[in-house]
Amino acid sequence: MYLKSLELSGFKSFAKKSALEFKTPITAIVGPNGSGKSNVAEAFRFVLGEQSLKSMRGKRGEDLIFNGSTDVGRANRAGVKLVFDNRLPVGKAGKKLLNIDFDEVSLERVVYRDGTNEYLVNGSKVRLKDILELLAQAHIGSSGHHIISQGEADRILHANPKERRDMIEDALGIKVYQYKKEESERKLLKTQENIKQVESLRREIAPHLKFLKKQMEKIEKAKAVKDELVALAKEYFKREETYVKKTKLEVEEALHAPEREMKELEEGLLEAKRMVEAGLKDADLPPEILTIEKKLSDTRNKKDNALREAGKLEGEISYIKKAIEKEEKSLAEAGSQMVALREVETLANDAQIIFEESDRESTLDALKSAFGKIREMFSKFIKKHKESASSGTMDELKEELRELDRKKKSFDADLSEAKEGERKLLSDYESKRKEFEKAKDETREAEKEIFKIIARQNEVRANLDKLKVREREVHGDEKALGIEMREVSALAGIDALHFKDVRLEEGYEERNIQHDRKKHLERLKIRLEETGVSGGDDIVKEHKETEERDLFFAKELVDLGKASEDLRNLIEELEERLNAEFREGVVKINTSFKEFFALMFGGGNAGLKISKEIKKKRMAEEGDMEEIEEEEPEEGIDIEVSLPHKKIKGLMMLSGGERALTSIALLFAITQVNPPPFVILDETDAALDEANSRKYGDMVENLSKHSQLILITHNRETMSRAGVLYGITMGKDAISKLLSISFADAVEVAK
Repeated sequence: MYLKSLELSGFKSFAKKSALEFKTPITAIVGPNGSGKSNVAEAFRFVLGEQSLKSMRGKRGEDLIFNGSTDVGRANRAGVKLVFDNRLPVGKAGKKLLNIDFDEVSLERVVYRDGTNEYLVNGSKVRLKDILELLAQAHIGSSGHHIISQGEADRILHANPKERRDMIEDALGIKVYQYKKEESERKLLKTQENIKQVESLRREIAPHLKFLKKQMEKIEKAKAVKDELVALAKEYFKREETYVKKTKLEVEEALHAPEREMKELEEGLLEAKRMVEAGLKDADLPPEILTIEKKLSDTRNKKDNALREAGKLEGEISYIKKAIEKEEKSLAEAGSQMVALREVETLANDAQIIFEESDRESTLDALKSAFGKIREMFSKFIKKHKESASSGTMDELKEELRELDRKKKSFDADLSEAKEGERKLLSDYESKRKEFEKAKDETREAEKEIFKIIARQNEVRANLDKLKVREREVHGDEKALGIEMREVSALAGIDALHFKDVRLEEGYEERNIQHDRKKHLERLKIRLEETGVSGGDDIVKEHKETEERDLFFAKELVDLGKASEDLRNLIEELEERLNAEFREGVVKINTSFKEFFALMFGGGNAGLKISKEIKKKRMAEEGDMEEIEEEEPEEGIDIEVSLPHKKIKGLMMLSGGERALTSIALLFAITQVNPPPFVILDETDAALDEANSRKYGDMVENLSKHSQLILITHNRETMSRAGVLYGITMGKDAISKLLSISFADAVEVAK
């Protein structure tokens, strides 16, 4: 025996805590009508998880709670506790009744007036789903073959084929497969929804990932250009720095000798002049010669100054010309000029006005005139922007070049004037000197020395001026190198300036090779600027994160697809097992059903038949709001009976008593095939006569060998088969009370 006790508290008419203990195979519950006997059967349904309030004769959850009487107040809750002995049967090996590791298991359900339900297993709160799965493994349910209430003895006959199948599945203990199948179908539906969500998310990030991939391609190209630029810049900077240092050193060394010679010449000139002055003092040099000499000295100083300034200007002009060439190349390589949108819109509006005016005149001459005006407008527009293209730095450089040219022309004119004056003065001086030489021959050699020194000074000074120009050019190259280094570092990063360790090939290199190298460097700078890629590190990071997310979604889709396939396979396996065990169970039930039917009716034949019913299922296709009907076959159970001595076909032709006997035979046959732990029969024998009551009693005793029986009855024959009899009474307080008697104890007392 597995069923130990049933405890009711506040449930319907059982206002006070009442307990029924089940110590014998058959327990009978008796009492007058309205005393609350059927509430016991409903208490079983309630605690086993029944959700239909109608089957428990109620409309709301609070209808199951004691509602009070004239003497007793109403209860706030109703609770039913069912206790099972979960120990393995003595001498038998196998599984426990309930798949839980306790020797005694109590199931409890509590309902409150707000409709809230609580389910407890051994005092711990659980879900209804947990209760149903636990009981399904023991072939117990809230309704079905093992709980037959008053007026529902032939419910299995009235049920439709699908409901009969559910009752038989419950009785055969394969309902657990049905639960697992439904759970798997829910999981499959959820998995398919997850697949759609993941696919949707992957579609959402696909355009952004595509964009990031294109950006990555640009970054890779820019990186390649940047790497090439850095490598070339390092070599260029190293060579240019080496050239500048070497050239500066060469110029400095070249300046030492002429500067020293110039100093020596100045000292020699002073000595020669002292000698000449001494000779002139002795010869009383004429004042006109002194005047010419002074003018000649001033003219030569002016010529020397003009020559030096012209040399300086030539160096500056050379540097400015190089800067202009660089700017012109930059403009040529840029290839285009940006024009403001507002200017283009104004040009278009003016052209539109001219067309509208010619359209109103509607003559060929007016149209030609309009085209001429528009052509002239566009020519002026293009000329204007061509002229403005050379603005900015180019204009400043050209203006500076023009200014330097003007200054150089001025100094060239001064130089020419000084040379001409020098020539005339020299001519006058020579003539005067010839006259004076007759009187002062001893000073001639000194004067010749002066002229030689002056001539040599001019040569040395010209050489110095050339070296000074070269020095300024080197300083210009050094300044240009600094500008180039700043531009490259701004574009390609500070790494381009780490060129100190760059090794160069030994040997002389033509300067034009370095110039070609610089042109290539300028082209690479323009290419890097044209890539327009900024924030490269952020794009690389975002691309990596987005790609990882896409890969994660792809993996999720694979996992979800595998899970979906596994669930489909599981559903198919559960369906196959469910159908196989169901058909096998139906065969066994039919065997017992025939025997019990023949016993009850003294012959005849009865059996169960698996039938298929076509059920129309409404569904809507994806993206289409119009519903369509789909036919779906659904298996059920039909009952076929054939009474002895009567030509009756179909259950509808049976009388009330015949229906009761048929339903009892079928229920007993079901319980014989896969006996449940207990069976509750609520006045199922009410429609039986005395002869059939004895047959019913015999079957009850036979059934009690496999299952505990709780019989709610008024039939004395049925009562006589019970081991313990519970009587239920109800007083004026409308509360059901329990009385019990054990027939074994009563027999001992009677003796």
